[in-house]
Amino acid sequence: MTIAIIAWGSLVWNPGALPYNGDWQPGGPEVSLEFSRVSRDCRLTLVIDSENGVPVNTRFALSKRRKLQDAIADLRDREGTIWDRIGFVDLANEENSSKVFPQPEPTFSTIQAWAKGQKLRAVVWTALPPSFEKETKKAFSVENAARYLRGLPESARKVAVEYLDKAPAEVCTPLRLHLARQGIIARQENWGVT
Repeated sequence: MTIAIIAWGSLVWNPGALPYNGDWQPGGPEVSLEFSRVSRDCRLTLVIDSENGVPVNTRFALSKRRKLQDAIADLRDREGTIWDRIGFVDLANEENSSKVFPQPEPTFSTIQAWAKGQKLRAVVWTALPPSFEKETKKAFSVENAARYLRGLPESARKVAVEYLDKAPAEVCTPLRLHLARQGIIARQENWGVT
């Protein structure tokens, strides 16, 4: 079974011990992303966010595993999360993780169509939800997220800005554009904005 792993954030530059073949390739499925999750170390991290996100082309690599459950376990271990936070589409058995972790239907449809086009048997991805509002008690907005970053202690802000800077160039979200315009992070050349 050929299984792809979809990536858009730190998995691209810091895969850890995740077993996969080759490099992270451009051309993964397009999903709605935004830096709308507050992580344990206070970073704003990229997650699928149908409400605040914008369509972004992801990257992918092929898992070294042949069994879907093993690929899910590998990604779960890398992300330090639970089974229910790893999304999957299993074309071979016509199943997906929507029963366990209901993401918006377009996410599953888009990933499934992409997987069929790539002639894959299955796809896995990190399915952590947005948590900005839960963690900060404020609705997510570009302004609120920028204010949150400015309010972090210097050491935490440095780590948060590094994550925003290292995200792949194709990740051009409203928050990232705003922070680049403010000079808080570097602007990527291929963003096509001033």
